[in-house]
Amino acid sequence: GKGGGKGKNKKKNEDFDGKKGNIITIAKPMARPPPSTEKAPLPGSSAPAAKPAAKVVSLGSTPSETAKPAAKVVSLSAAPAAAAAPEAPKQSKVISLSATPAPAATPAPAAAEEDDWEAQAEQATEEPASAPEAQAEEPAPAPAAAKASPAAADEGKKEEDAGPNGQANNEPKDDAEKAEKKKPAKKKKELIRDPRPHLNLVFIGHVDAGKSTISGHLLYATGMVDERTLEKFEREAKQKNRESWKYAWAMDIGDEERDKGKTHETGTGYFETKGRRYTILDAPGHKAFVPSMIGGACQADIGVLIISARKGEFETGFEKGGQTREHAILAKTAGVRYLVVAINKMDDPSVEWSKERYDEIVDKLNPFLRGTGYAKGSYEFMPISGLNGINLSERLGKDVCPWFDGPCFLEALDSFPVTEADADAPVRFPVQGKFRDMGMVLHGTNVSGAFSVGDKLVICPIKKEAVVEDILHEAESIPSCFPGDNVQLRLKCDEDDVHPGYVLCQPGRLVGICKVFTAQLLILECKNIISGGYQCVLHLHALNEECSVKQLLCTLDKKTGKILKKNPPFVKGGETVLVRIELPMNIALEPFKVASKLGRFILRDEGKTIAVGVITKVIEESE
Repeated sequence: GKGGGKGKNKKKNEDFDGKKGNIITIAKPMARPPPSTEKAPLPGSSAPAAKPAAKVVSLGSTPSETAKPAAKVVSLSAAPAAAAAPEAPKQSKVISLSATPAPAATPAPAAAEEDDWEAQAEQATEEPASAPEAQAEEPAPAPAAAKASPAAADEGKKEEDAGPNGQANNEPKDDAEKAEKKKPAKKKKELIRDPRPHLNLVFIGHVDAGKSTISGHLLYATGMVDERTLEKFEREAKQKNRESWKYAWAMDIGDEERDKGKTHETGTGYFETKGRRYTILDAPGHKAFVPSMIGGACQADIGVLIISARKGEFETGFEKGGQTREHAILAKTAGVRYLVVAINKMDDPSVEWSKERYDEIVDKLNPFLRGTGYAKGSYEFMPISGLNGINLSERLGKDVCPWFDGPCFLEALDSFPVTEADADAPVRFPVQGKFRDMGMVLHGTNVSGAFSVGDKLVICPIKKEAVVEDILHEAESIPSCFPGDNVQLRLKCDEDDVHPGYVLCQPGRLVGICKVFTAQLLILECKNIISGGYQCVLHLHALNEECSVKQLLCTLDKKTGKILKKNPPFVKGGETVLVRIELPMNIALEPFKVASKLGRFILRDEGKTIAVGVITKVIEESE
């Protein structure tokens, strides 16, 4: 009715529901027992299913199939208990008073519910011929049960762990354990590296000597810049009446750099030879950008000093105030071990591959480089043409230059020895700069140690932790970073925590942190005398910071290092002195003997280099 099943129909529905649920279940007929002298029991007189640990006495012809293995059964029937499967646990104790054996019981279908079903299957196929000997009070084991009590299951597993000879069975106990065994063991994180050594090249020299042009032509000659990209550079340069700059635009990517033809910041490029990998660091040649050149030289292993053979250009760069001299000194101070002196523009109409001009330049540079600190055999001269790519990747032909028999540029690079840094050393990664690209990205060259994606690093000197989310090399992700690798890092940290000049370190193995340190200085050409309290700018790896020469400790002999005078009132150009330098804030550094790349520095004042030095001792605040 309208009541929706309520009212009068409610009682009727309840009566109908009350009649439901009385379901009569007809049990499956049991197997007929063998003929017996005793009277068969009445139907339905079989014992009900026993609960765990319950004692059951059966007067029927067969014991109950649902009895648990843990139950003790005493049978008074003529037929003894059925023979049991050999994997039945020993805890089931049966006393039989019958005379004739009963047929073997079929295994219960519910055995698949056991945990170790694979182990049971193996035991069923590899069942021994004779059952294990029973103890004195176990003449016949009980039939296999569908389910076992917890105690009996534990005993059963112990028996399954032992083989036929009582030896331990190493099979897994359950599916979870077996799956865990199948899983490969976690290997220790392995650092993956290209077997070819990696070196960093810094191109230095006076402005307009051809550094960017040679760098771009090298990338083109080694296949890192394709023909289509070069044609694009040529069209764009032609629109500005600068067709000869097409190779330089592979390195100078800024609009201001392309408009004026001057490099402002150190550009990077990458190329490979058959046996080695190289990163190009194209340093600016103008004197206004010397700090950027120092940052590039601090990352380099090999320097490429570019000399212009054109009349008047070599003399301008080599005279006092020219960048040829200053760059060579700064590169040596920054730790550049080998030098390639490439005499460029030999195809210029004013030169025309003249041997006399080439020898003139070599004769002037040789004594200067030896005086700078480059030993014989650590530098090599060669004539080249960067614009036309002559003597870069292929040797000079006799029709072009009959008097030169030396190697080409790439052959000279591959001939320099490689000193592999220790990857197990503490991680030291000076931060050269940072920019935003889907998060904060740092760039620089790893000085020592190795790390991988996911590792934790400590930002010094502020001692804050950061996680390496990605390592990029030439816009491609790589798993690990090794000593000498010039890479970009995407870190998980606060953007304000990292600045150029900071150093990423390994937790527990931090770099030295201080405001005051002792150093040995070589005073170069300086207008004024230097005394205690002298203010200047410190260039240390990627760090540019104002400092003061707090104290002059003593002057030293250049050759022997002996003390000549203690506490001198002042020093002047050409002298070597031991000083104490102070900064307004903590910086990250190392003594020169511990890490040479972090222990070399340069002092500049009024746009000129006044001194170069090495750190001898880090003075803690407590000292």
